Amino acid sequence: MKLSIVSPVYRCEACLEDLIIRLGVSLKSVTSDYEFIFINDGGPDKSWEKLQDLAVENKAIKLLNLSRNFGQHAAITAGLAESIGEWVVVMDCDLQDLPEEIPNLYQKAQEGYDIVLAERVVRNDSFYKKMTSKFFYFILSYLTGTKQDTSVANFGIYKRNVIQEVLKMGDYIKFLPLMVKWVGFRSCKLQVKHANRSEGSSSYSLLKLLRLSADVILSFSDKPLKILVKLGFIISFMALVFGIYMLYSFLNGDIIVQGYASLIISLWFLSGLIISMLGLVGLYVGKSFDKVKNRQVYIIKEKVNFGE
Repeated sequence: MKLSIVSPVYRCEACLEDLIIRLGVSLKSVTSDYEFIFINDGGPDKSWEKLQDLAVENKAIKLLNLSRNFGQHAAITAGLAESIGEWVVVMDCDLQDLPEEIPNLYQKAQEGYDIVLAERVVRNDSFYKKMTSKFFYFILSYLTGTKQDTSVANFGIYKRNVIQEVLKMGDYIKFLPLMVKWVGFRSCKLQVKHANRSEGSSSYSLLKLLRLSADVILSFSDKPLKILVKLGFIISFMALVFGIYMLYSFLNGDIIVQGYASLIISLWFLSGLIISMLGLVGLYVGKSFDKVKNRQVYIIKEKVNFGE
C-alpha cells in the first residue's frame, strides 16, 4: 500500500526539516512505501531552496515548484494530480496538522471509510484567526447552502477513488472541503489534536478570506441570485401595497401634493438595489468568462524526484 502526503508550502522554511523527520517516524506504523509531495506556492522566503536540499537526501521527497503564487487550493490540486498513492493525506506544512495523527486517520479509514477528516477539537489559533474563520464559514455555509464545520479544514486522508473524482471536477476555482463534500463517498470525522503554528502567522488575512469566500460562493452556488430574486418580489409586493394605499389616500382627498422625501428615498433605494443586482450578475458573468478562457489552475515551473 502506497501512501501519498500532499502539502502546499508557503513561508514555512524553518519547519520543513522537522516536518519531514516527524512524518518519517509517524508513517513507520502505517507503511514503508510512501511519498512526500511538497508544492512550493511562490513564497517569498527560501522554502524552495530548503526543499531542494532535503530532496537530495531523501528520494521519497518529491517537489513541485509553481511559477507564481496560485493559492493554497490550487497548490493542493497540483499535488493531488501528481500523487500516486492508494491513500492520500492532505495537510498543512506549518506543523499545526500533527504528523503523529496520520496513523490514527489511516486506522479509522480501514473501518470502511473513503474519507476521514481531521476534526480539531481545540483550535490553537489566535482569537482573530478563529473569529475570521467562523465568519468565513458562516457566510460560506449560508450562501452555498451546505453545512460547513469550522473544526474541519483540509487535513484528512482520502482514498484514491475520491481523489480521482475531485480531479475530474472542472471548476476553475478550487476549494478542497467543498469539492470533497460534493463528490460524496463514505466519510467521517476523527477528533485530533491541533498544535500551535511553529513559525510566522497565517497568510489568510480577513481581506483574503473575503476574496476566497466570494470566489467559492460564485463558483459553487447560485443562491445569491435566488436571494436577489426573492428580494425583488418582496419589494414589488411592498410597492403594490404602498401604491394601493396612496391611490386610496388620493381618492379620499388626503393627498394634495406628493411628498418630496418619499420620492427621493425610493429613487435612491431602488437605484442602489438595481446597481447591486447588476453588479452581482456581472460577477457571475466574469466567473463564467474565466471558465471559458480555460486557463490553467496552476503552472508547474519545476519538478524534483518525479523520475522524469
